[in-house]
Amino acid sequence: MFLQSSALAAAAATPERALGANDKIQIGCIGTGARGQELMQALAANTGLEIVGVCDAYKGRIERAVQRTGGRAKVYAEYHDLLADPGIDAVVIATPDHWHKTMILDAFKAGKDVYSEKPLTYTTADGREIIQGAEASNRILQVGSQGVSSSLQRKARELIQSGKLGEVTMIRAAYNRNTASGAWIYPIPPDASPKTVNWDMFIGPAPKRPFSLERFFRWRCYQDYSGGIATDLFVHLCTTIHFLMSAKVPARAVALGELFRWKESREVPDTLNAVLEYNEGFAVNLSSTFNNENSGEGSFQFLGTKGTLTVGGNLTFSPENVWEDNGWVVDSWAEAAEKAYYEDPKVIATELPGRHKEHLIEGPTTYKHEGMESTVAHMGHFLESIRSRKAYWEDARAGHHAAACAHMVNMAAREKRLVEWDFAKDDIKA
Repeated sequence: MFLQSSALAAAAATPERALGANDKIQIGCIGTGARGQELMQALAANTGLEIVGVCDAYKGRIERAVQRTGGRAKVYAEYHDLLADPGIDAVVIATPDHWHKTMILDAFKAGKDVYSEKPLTYTTADGREIIQGAEASNRILQVGSQGVSSSLQRKARELIQSGKLGEVTMIRAAYNRNTASGAWIYPIPPDASPKTVNWDMFIGPAPKRPFSLERFFRWRCYQDYSGGIATDLFVHLCTTIHFLMSAKVPARAVALGELFRWKESREVPDTLNAVLEYNEGFAVNLSSTFNNENSGEGSFQFLGTKGTLTVGGNLTFSPENVWEDNGWVVDSWAEAAEKAYYEDPKVIATELPGRHKEHLIEGPTTYKHEGMESTVAHMGHFLESIRSRKAYWEDARAGHHAAACAHMVNMAAREKRLVEWDFAKDDIKA
């Protein structure tokens, strides 16, 4: 499965194709499962590109992926064959997590720009290697947490950075579901068998195990290929938090996780809670359950001294409009002391709203999204970066740090201890 040295050498020796303003970017898709094909459709909603190659370990997905390109995409038996094609400018990697580092680094060596589905990494050490690979090869890397390309999150960032919320010290974020599919217990296609599924291609660098359709089609449920809720869902939440707050990575994390309900073909928890602390001066509560849909998918509350920003399907700012009122305390003082307290100009200015003249207070303000879906916009940013050679915000470093949150949470839950970040080595503290 690894890129053969001859193919790498040939690709490296091929001059980079210079893109003119009207040239279509030629894209190959590695991994054309459910999410992979959503990404193909998001690409197709943009202009100035063509999907020219596809590769997957299940024949049914390959067939459908080729159909989505109008039959124009070439099928590659192995991903290294796709990378060795000098006509391909960039690749979309939408494989299980355990393959990301290997494929990304091989793509860099082959001179390809990369869009990688989240999480960027399977381990935190992977992130440092990917960052080094991107810098050494001068390749574009964009990670696929598409929310940061949405107009709502960009407006939220503007409001927070402007000081509208005051000092934000607490953030609550949740990602809840209540279905088997939401818990990744996906249906298995009736034609799936050792004849249509390339098990060795799927396993790759993961531990060797007997053929299993459950592991192949429900890979997010197994630790060999995924970090479960943390790497699939919390990574979205942390990406947004880092983007909106201009934060790097949590300094400390604690967490608890358990498997309560969805025990069929599963190892990872279906309920997970975590607390993160950031040196930038705020804490984060993360929660997810697959047993109730309250709070929905990807909801946030940014709690500031001047207001609260709720981010979800819409964006709502609610001002605090608070007043000091020490009446219940001062009421216990001697009468003369109480009288003197309320004659103090500072107290008059800051306490007891009833003493002030009639005035208006600011109410909640809601922003609603219309137009382009965020994944389409995110793919648009990737295409812009390929042409401009300027990476979008969600580059290798941002992807590494968002995934690091998930890895810290999983380690804290698994080992039942506080996990800390080593800023000097940019990895979890040993």
